[in-house]
Amino acid sequence: MRQSIMSEVKDAVTPRATLLVIGVIALQLLFIASYVGALHEPRLKDVPFGVVAPQALTEQTVTRLEKLPGSPLDPRALPDEGAAREQIMNRDIDGALVAHPAGTTDTLLVASGGGRALSIALGTLTATLDKAQGRTVRTVDVAPVSPHDFNGLSSFYLVIGWCVGAYLCASILAISAGARPANLARAATRLGTMALVSIVGGLGGAIIVGPILGALPGGVMALWGLGALLIFAVGAATLALQGLFGIIGIGLAILLIVILGNPSAGGAFPAPMLPPFWQAIGPALPPGAGTWAARSISYFDGNGMTSSLLVLSAWAVAGILITLLAAALRQRRAAEPGPVGTESRGAAD
Repeated sequence: MRQSIMSEVKDAVTPRATLLVIGVIALQLLFIASYVGALHEPRLKDVPFGVVAPQALTEQTVTRLEKLPGSPLDPRALPDEGAAREQIMNRDIDGALVAHPAGTTDTLLVASGGGRALSIALGTLTATLDKAQGRTVRTVDVAPVSPHDFNGLSSFYLVIGWCVGAYLCASILAISAGARPANLARAATRLGTMALVSIVGGLGGAIIVGPILGALPGGVMALWGLGALLIFAVGAATLALQGLFGIIGIGLAILLIVILGNPSAGGAFPAPMLPPFWQAIGPALPPGAGTWAARSISYFDGNGMTSSLLVLSAWAVAGILITLLAAALRQRRAAEPGPVGTESRGAAD
């Protein structure tokens, strides 16, 4: 009886299935560690911050802000309020303090379109500092978030939706026809399918957050272009990972996009509020690059998004090249004559 049960277990749970289950458990624990590690204790760290003050006070104010415990700000002197506003709109800085020594009220310039949590944190910090000196601060939002975009999260959710659809589509192609394409033609077909999905998904997402829900004020065409690039970049990268590692590539895509990419994207808390590891990797991963670009389109007139577009383009190009190269090598190996009495394998895994 016991032997029969063990036989059933061995038949039901193969060594391959056991390894896959172990992999899923590892991803589960990494998911918890990444999300909680990134988001459980947000704090300001080296936030690019402008200081506008009379010449006699500028150096003193910058030095005082540089010496704050924990280094929450990375202050730099600016000539006037106009320059501060321009740098905020160009996304070079996240806020600026305009000192008015003739009175008792200073002005804090913020941009909630780049992340409401960051704007609130800057307001709290500067209000505390001014209060300690018997002064008050008036906050001016240079790039205010849309009233239909609660906490400025719509761009982040839009990007996450595009990313999820991309790696799910690439995964379906693998599950339905083999993780590794058997030849170049099949690999090119999958990439072409992802291109079509990117065009449709990008347009659909842009229409939903724009004309239908009115959540984001950015133009439909610009968001459509971003969505198409993002979806294709994630999809092509997923196809590349599958081409190299088979079904395990799906797990690797989830690791990069979901486990590492989502919490570091600057959605709930912008990059200057994340721990160093997530702050460093966020801009190099599709969710982070996509979120930054979507906010630039929606609230900053498309400024400061060149690096994000280059990151997404690099993921797309790398995905194409690796997918085709892996397929070509596989096709070449399949065409080589095998040992006597055997056939070379040409089908996909």
